[in-house]
Amino acid sequence: MTLSIRIIPCLDVQEGRVVKGVNFKDLMDAGDPVKMAALYDSEGADELTFLDISASSSGRETTLDVVRRTAEEVFIPLTVGGGIRSASDVNALLRAGADKVSVNTAAISRPELIAEISDSFGSQVLVLSVDARRAKTISGFEVTTHGGRQGSGLDAMEWIEQASKLGIGEILLNSMDADGTKLGYDLEMIRAVREISNVPVIASGGAGKLSDFSDALDAGADALLAASIFHFGEYRIKDVKEYLGAAGYSVRQPFNG
Repeated sequence: MTLSIRIIPCLDVQEGRVVKGVNFKDLMDAGDPVKMAALYDSEGADELTFLDISASSSGRETTLDVVRRTAEEVFIPLTVGGGIRSASDVNALLRAGADKVSVNTAAISRPELIAEISDSFGSQVLVLSVDARRAKTISGFEVTTHGGRQGSGLDAMEWIEQASKLGIGEILLNSMDADGTKLGYDLEMIRAVREISNVPVIASGGAGKLSDFSDALDAGADALLAASIFHFGEYRIKDVKEYLGAAGYSVRQPFNG
């Protein structure tokens, strides 16, 4: 049986509001996360990703409250990331209503965190978030940390290979170079990951037109994440699904169109 392609709106949340910029800069307010999550659920999104881009220990309770309220409004899988440093953080988010968690900076600092989460909750709950950009590394891609603000010097493909062995369920592959540009997903990066890992890849960063989605799938993505084009009303989820369905891809059609 062919698995349906997943269309996943991304809510980048800062201080309780959804924001969106270009290359993680010049952030603009895009709305209330709970209301936007409910809208995307009703419009036929397959999952939602909620990333607290300014997460800190002091902001954890705020995040949990927003996650609780969001989970009450949606009936599709909810992935939450930002500031996760321990299995206890994961436990708190799952109890608040998250279905999956996304880790990035803390896992790079301490790779054993991946195995700790996977052993405690199962690899299916763990998404490795990779914010990568072009750089002078072996593969030509470097992992960034702290919401894309710092380079790590770590080759992205080497890191993905290492993390895949430790027990991740999915890879959220975000192109820092393409983020918010609406110039298309980084197809070269997607292909590079597909060559080294069998873990499902969620392509992120750069969606601007409908053909960008099919291009990413053809490059090897298993799911497609987007933010700007949905948040600011350029396309609705049903537009993407109708386009992909007409192109022969298996998609779950919205119940209410």
